[in-house]
Amino acid sequence: MENKPTTSIIQNFTTESGVTYPSLNLSFQVFGPALHTAPIVLVNHALTGNSQVIGANGWWNNLIGENKTIDTNKYTILAFNVPGNGYDATFITKYQDFNARDIARLFLEGIKMLKIPQLYAIIGGSVGGGIAWEMVTLEPKITKNLIPIASDWKATDWLIANCYLQEQILNNSRKPIEDARIHAMLCYRTPESFKEKFKRTTNEEMAIFNVESWLAHHGKKLQNRFQLSAYKTMNQLLKTIDITRNRGSFEAIASKMEASIHIIGINSDLFFTATENKETYKELKRQNKKVFYKEIQSIHGHDAFLIEFEQLDHLLKDIF
Repeated sequence: MENKPTTSIIQNFTTESGVTYPSLNLSFQVFGPALHTAPIVLVNHALTGNSQVIGANGWWNNLIGENKTIDTNKYTILAFNVPGNGYDATFITKYQDFNARDIARLFLEGIKMLKIPQLYAIIGGSVGGGIAWEMVTLEPKITKNLIPIASDWKATDWLIANCYLQEQILNNSRKPIEDARIHAMLCYRTPESFKEKFKRTTNEEMAIFNVESWLAHHGKKLQNRFQLSAYKTMNQLLKTIDITRNRGSFEAIASKMEASIHIIGINSDLFFTATENKETYKELKRQNKKVFYKEIQSIHGHDAFLIEFEQLDHLLKDIF
């Protein structure tokens, strides 16, 4: 199942902020049947993810694979690396040059290079879902199904505020990746999730609370596999999700979308809240769009899309 990312070169790419990159590496991986032999599902990774969707280090093995919800016997899986995520040794030093829409444009360039006329589905969690919204806005016919999970078409003030704090930590801390990750874990989970997991227990050996040792462990773990510039880049993309920027109203933009839209929210998500997802659903429904809203019930918050696989399987079955 292991395969190394393939790299395409995108030439003379100008970002929305007006900066031109003579060449940018866009790398991707393909799983399941060869391209153009089966319906293609594009998977957009989240903040610390990459194109290794399945396999030994795959981050969505529970959902995608042979005889899984998204069956690699039936569907070709395509996954791009966000340029600058570091997985393919590509780094972006000036992370503020880019926004989520730029990445959507790069992914669409990649799809064009691979001569894919239409995708069966674009599925993405968190920032990956935001990039998926941007893609469908840029190319309304690009996919039959849009499946944003624990995501939305815009970053709210609450989300922007958390990204701002992340950026402050990443730019000012002595241990930026570790400290930023510790803060992020508080956004990805919930008070109820921590209560169930730790019950105020202590680690006798270290003389600290178990919740503290768990957070420290997550910080160190990310420090060992993620680069500072990658974290800054991905955080910038999360902050800049907004399909309406310089474009007009959500209503006007949504009216052009042709895909069936399957919004999957999480009832306890503190990051992309279920309330926002329901608002999006209502607005699309008002326009008679093919739109569906389904919800994961979990105490685990935003990270539930990486935890509650049985529910996800149930919610996605009809599409796949």
